[in-house]
Amino acid sequence: MNKLPELIFNISKEGKVGYSFSPVPATFTDDMIALDGEYRRNDMEDFPQLSEVEVVRHYTQLAQLNHSVDSGFYPLGSCTMKYNPKVNDTVASLDELSCHPYAPISTVQGNLEIMKTLDEWLCKITGMGGFTLAPAAGAHGEFTGMKIIRKHLSDKGDPRKIVLIPDSAHGTNPASAHFSGYEIKEIPSNPDGILDVETLEKYLTPDVAALMMTNPNTLGIFEKNISKIAEKLHANGSLLYMDGANMNAFMGIVKPGDLGVDVLHLNLHKTFSTPHGGGGPGSGPVGVAAHLVQHLPVPVITKTNDGYHAAYFNKGIGRVKNFYGNFLVMVRALAYIMALGKENIRKVAEDAVLNANYIRKNLEDVLNLQYSSKTLHEVVFSDKGLNVKTLDIAKRLLDFGIHPFTVYFPLIVHGAMMIEPTETESRETLDEFISVMRAILKEAQEDPEKLTSAPHNTPVRRLDEVLAARQLVLRWKKTEEK
Repeated sequence: MNKLPELIFNISKEGKVGYSFSPVPATFTDDMIALDGEYRRNDMEDFPQLSEVEVVRHYTQLAQLNHSVDSGFYPLGSCTMKYNPKVNDTVASLDELSCHPYAPISTVQGNLEIMKTLDEWLCKITGMGGFTLAPAAGAHGEFTGMKIIRKHLSDKGDPRKIVLIPDSAHGTNPASAHFSGYEIKEIPSNPDGILDVETLEKYLTPDVAALMMTNPNTLGIFEKNISKIAEKLHANGSLLYMDGANMNAFMGIVKPGDLGVDVLHLNLHKTFSTPHGGGGPGSGPVGVAAHLVQHLPVPVITKTNDGYHAAYFNKGIGRVKNFYGNFLVMVRALAYIMALGKENIRKVAEDAVLNANYIRKNLEDVLNLQYSSKTLHEVVFSDKGLNVKTLDIAKRLLDFGIHPFTVYFPLIVHGAMMIEPTETESRETLDEFISVMRAILKEAQEDPEKLTSAPHNTPVRRLDEVLAARQLVLRWKKTEEK
């Protein structure tokens, strides 16, 4: 691993510069500058002084400290950090696709065609009646979907009060329902890790607006009772919301619309190419059944004989984002789908499930599985029976150049280790990960201190993550010791 670079302030030397400008013309005066002198910064206290090459090398060294999906295995469960084909980035960087968000509709017909084509593909893949591409991320999609449900029920005379959420759902589901004005009631999973119809019936009252179900759930298990659950909800006048963030587990195999799902969100930045995380842009389009299309947020991209348009209508929930979503994420997603074609969409899911089950099969003799049901795209182990904790194993993985899996989630698994290899990893990579995990677990038996004090080979040792969260230090400040 690379060593930690010196602070840029420490390598600063008085008088060094990294730029060279022509002298300011004699005719250039203060009254020609937009800001008055009192608002202009003429100097910066302790501003580092370096040559250009020193600045470039410093930030390059910092970048090399990052672990990314381009530099190594990233089995981050549920968040789906998979490799992003570079052709998608190339397409998204084309000058021809760049446009100002206020550009007249007549000048962005190609952009609108891309969005409408993606909309149509997502409808075909999911079996939903219509989509909005406006939401900027998964949780934003959840919020949008719940607002659509509230609008639909309100128009029928009663928005209702309660949203039911299984204990195996994604953590953002309760927040999205709450911010949409609903009270949350959690439903327990059965010993197989899924929701029973009989359990649901105990919670169904006239006040229930919807059930938010993650499928496959955070255990990686497919909710096989989903169609019967949809029937019970609909008989009660309630709707079924499906968190489709894990759609990469069964796309091309099953269509949520055929299962009775009323509202669904997808994560383009997970299932359809663009890597999730890192603070970059996301996209959480929302699909709805035919009877809810009228409540989609505006604008809606439509096609007529004279081209593409942005349509507005009164029964929608209004705007959920300025302009219309994160366009370049949509470009990447469409490039991904079109490169696969309808013949290979299913192959993505099959490979994702195969890879996750390969890891499960090769580790289930040394790690505890709290739920033994068949899993799809990810597997969740427990630290039960080990003499080290999940966090210790995660930290030790860093010494081998492997990014840790998701730790301590879902909460219904003690010391959860959520592992998702995705469809883009090779068998050789999986074998290496399995070998490293087995070596670490052997160390846990023979020399547990090697894990409890890990990592050992990284630029910084184990951090106090609780203190870091509570006492944020976001900038360097000169001290007397310097």
